[in-house]
Amino acid sequence: MKKILKVLLIIIAIPVVLVGGLLAYTAITDYKPEKVENVFKTDKADVLNDTLEYQLMVWNIGYCSLSADMDFFYDGGKNVRNTEENTKRNFEAVKNFVAKHDSIDFFLLQEVDKKSKRSYYIQQYDELSKLLSGYQSFFGVNYDVDFVPQPLTEPMGGVLSGVATFSKKIPSQSDRFSFPGNFDFPVGLFMLDRCFLVNRYPLENKKELIVINTHNSAYDDGTLRKGQMKYLKNILLEEYNKGNYIIVGGDWNQSPPNFKPQFNGHVFDDKDFMPIDADYLPNDWKWVYSAQIPTNRRVMIPYKKGETPTTVIDYFLISPNIESIDNKTIDLDFQNSDHQPIWIKIKLKK
Repeated sequence: MKKILKVLLIIIAIPVVLVGGLLAYTAITDYKPEKVENVFKTDKADVLNDTLEYQLMVWNIGYCSLSADMDFFYDGGKNVRNTEENTKRNFEAVKNFVAKHDSIDFFLLQEVDKKSKRSYYIQQYDELSKLLSGYQSFFGVNYDVDFVPQPLTEPMGGVLSGVATFSKKIPSQSDRFSFPGNFDFPVGLFMLDRCFLVNRYPLENKKELIVINTHNSAYDDGTLRKGQMKYLKNILLEEYNKGNYIIVGGDWNQSPPNFKPQFNGHVFDDKDFMPIDADYLPNDWKWVYSAQIPTNRRVMIPYKKGETPTTVIDYFLISPNIESIDNKTIDLDFQNSDHQPIWIKIKLKK
């Protein structure tokens, strides 16, 4: 009987020790970014003309795994990652798309992997930087975990990923700002450390164009997102009060204020529908998006138009001293990512 109890205790102790060891290791190696980290700084920045038009594009590329053929366990699906062949195919499609849009002045990309098991360790940021050789490239880490144990049957493994801004002009500086808050222990050890990347461009009129690349939290009850938006708001108003011009683009993981979909042939995803508060900013700040075409689809099942829930969570926010000349969502039918590219043309107001 004693031998049986001993065996049972050993059987029970092994997973406890393994889990405890994993938590201890992850806590020790946990990525702990500063509130603000400088990514780049120079006294030889390009001075932008304050009368020209500028084009920007936002795209969450879904680390080139979340294509139309994919479901994902976080969204209620079964899969953890796509096949290596499909992931490489999606990445080639992303690169071809970006290369064809070389008139864009600023690319603001999210979920760009550097070294991750989920994307077969493809150096996505490095390859995009080489492809966009005429651009300046900037990276803000928002996911750096040596081993993500979820799901237990097929762990996601190591992830190194973030937001990437590519710019034709040289900024005076680029800074990574940490969003406040995270999930409780121990879940927070294995989740993203959300951030936004702020690039500053001097203008001929002695002010600055502030280009912000954001990727806000998902899968929370809204508490994290509200805290993040409050933090961002303070920075936006502070910069605008200096006379600067601000444009924010990215994957907000929440719909714009007063959003009412006008989709044709798409199903609106009203589950966990979370629009930004209507009074978040004064009315002269503008949220720029198309209500006719969704930018994101739920990855609960492989994509089927008219069946898969879709919504708008990727868009731009511009300060009152910027004019939106044109904008559109580029409908790629979610073939290579669970998000669609968003394009805008702007002009600074006198």
